[in-house]
Amino acid sequence: MNTQVEDPLLKCLVIFTKLHNKPYSAEALIEGLPVANGLGNVELFSTEGSKSLFSRAARRAGFTSTLVEKSLNDISPLVLPCILILKGRKACILDSFSADKKQAKIIYPDVETSEKWIDVDTLSREYLGYSFYLKKEFVAEDRTKQYLINKKTSHWFWGTLKLSTNIYRDVIIASIVINFFVLASPLFTMNVYDRVVPNNATETLWVLAVGILVIFVIDLLIKLTRAYFLEIAGKKSDVIMSSMIFEKVLDMKMAFRPKSIGSFANNLKEFDTIRSFFTSSTISALVDLPFTIIFLVVIYYIAGTIVIVPIVISFIIIIYMLFIKEPLQKSIESTYEAAAVKNGILIETLGGIETVKTMSGSGLAQWNWEEATGEIANRSLKSKILTNSIGLVTSFLVQINTVVVVLIGVYMIKEMELTMGGLIASVILSSRAIAPMGQVVGLIASYEQTKTAYDTIENIMKLPVERPDGKKFVRRESIRGDIEFNNVKFTYPEAQKSALNGVSFSIKAGEKVGIVGKNGSGKTTIEKLILGLYEPDDGSILIDGIDINQIDPVDLRKNIGYVPQDVVLFNGTVKENIVYKHPSVDDVSILKAAKISATDEFVSAHPLGFDMPVFERGEGLSGGQKQSIAIARAFLLDSPIIVLDEPTTSLDNSTEQKIKNLLNENLQGKTTILVTHKSSLLSLVDRLIVLDNGRVILDGKRDAVLEKLQGNVRGEKL
Repeated sequence: MNTQVEDPLLKCLVIFTKLHNKPYSAEALIEGLPVANGLGNVELFSTEGSKSLFSRAARRAGFTSTLVEKSLNDISPLVLPCILILKGRKACILDSFSADKKQAKIIYPDVETSEKWIDVDTLSREYLGYSFYLKKEFVAEDRTKQYLINKKTSHWFWGTLKLSTNIYRDVIIASIVINFFVLASPLFTMNVYDRVVPNNATETLWVLAVGILVIFVIDLLIKLTRAYFLEIAGKKSDVIMSSMIFEKVLDMKMAFRPKSIGSFANNLKEFDTIRSFFTSSTISALVDLPFTIIFLVVIYYIAGTIVIVPIVISFIIIIYMLFIKEPLQKSIESTYEAAAVKNGILIETLGGIETVKTMSGSGLAQWNWEEATGEIANRSLKSKILTNSIGLVTSFLVQINTVVVVLIGVYMIKEMELTMGGLIASVILSSRAIAPMGQVVGLIASYEQTKTAYDTIENIMKLPVERPDGKKFVRRESIRGDIEFNNVKFTYPEAQKSALNGVSFSIKAGEKVGIVGKNGSGKTTIEKLILGLYEPDDGSILIDGIDINQIDPVDLRKNIGYVPQDVVLFNGTVKENIVYKHPSVDDVSILKAAKISATDEFVSAHPLGFDMPVFERGEGLSGGQKQSIAIARAFLLDSPIIVLDEPTTSLDNSTEQKIKNLLNENLQGKTTILVTHKSSLLSLVDRLIVLDNGRVILDGKRDAVLEKLQGNVRGEKL
């Protein structure tokens, strides 16, 4: 079976972690990274430095990495060891130079145990010109760690925006220039009316016209450039934040998973609201706001007391903004809650549409949908009215401003205190001075929506994860298979009853154990705890004598083949679903796993073979075919621990017997845990553990336990 790491840079990183006594497996380093084809097709190198997958993988191991472009002779011995990128998609670790810097000690990833001295000139010919400098991150002692984490950890949102600081700085400067250009149009109009027209100065008119046209062209170019860079910054932030959020979701502890997938998906969708808020309109409104004062000063210089009108109108707008802020916020939050419920109903109904139809539940489903739709319509009505009122009230006040300025201006012209051009300029500038206020009030609705969405995503980002930054796991690339439960107690989140109550047992490596009991006795819970999906509330679980909480979940699950009771398949092909755990595995291993699970039988009968399509949630396949694929997944790798939860419930008798014989052959030497109600499968195990109400009531040799049950086994059911 080929599960070798192909990427030389990843191999170098694995060796590098060992050199610093922080060994990481390749699987642990790339877990959760956007790698589509597994270890065999990883490409960690990118000249984009911190964006590269290598930097993200190195961060997992506690190293900060810097990509530099330097000649070999310019690399300082002080930064060694470092990783060199070689020609031909190769890499090596540069450990040190000789005193005369004519020789270099390197480690090739394919022969990590041997260090080799090589001429620097020879190495230079292979060297691509890029190298990664790695520095071990400082880990503070526990009493100061929390402070440092809070102080230094980059925030998913603000930290990402900070990466585009230079772009936003340039955008703000461009917006300031644009605002100064705003003064050009009213000043041009004023000079034409007051100086050009009375004196018939056509030469001056053309000079002014050419000047204003040049300003307009420059203004257009600056606005286009500003929009372009805002899109660049938005795209950059979108990709980074989306990746961080989804990575967080994948790493989230099962104990904190949402009760409603639809509601949770709706909450994640609100990220679009956050992204759209930081657009050109938002930035221009915020930058325009200080210019209100400048415009008011210019109005005062041109028209004197007329400036009082836009000042009063601006204060009225601010008062209205404060008046609607709180009710708008409450209305938006209420609408978000209703939208989450509605989306939950949609996802749940579509996921169980077959059940809805067979149970004649369309009427109930329709009633739930219309009830949710009506509720969200009622809740959103208030927020829509308030949001619409913002634009209407602002527009009304701008019109009032224009009328009042003209009225006062006419009397000032009559008194020879103002010119016609000054009045026109004052009307234009007063409207421009009020506009930022109107824009800011208009942003209130967007801000409240964004704030609600931000708080929702922020709560998600604060959820505990399986592999928190800074946690030191015990690295176990291979596991023998010893399992020990010591007085384990466990209760599912928000459950009223404990699933396990002081469960204790020990399983030796290679031992085959069956776990039986009534429904709800805790059998499946034991499997989930062994897989590290949940943590015990009390007691301990040891794997090879090590507390399971100290083992990296990636290393743990890599060594466990698991067949769940409820099989979940993904959209794709049969082959893609079999190799989901390890996409780069070789075809020999796939064929072997398919034979063990009898998947080869129905695949060979299909014209597309292993490319037979599988639709979402395994639609189009029978329950037995799904179960066969799940068994193939479990035996794809040579895992030392096999966990089987009702592995043959959906199989016909002949297929079950065939798979049973194949399992008996392939479970030799593997720690096996079998949960079943079928007594026919008990021949696969040598020992039985009987559970009742979350407690072990019997534990011993299979035949002895069956004898003690005294007739509780009836036919095929236990």
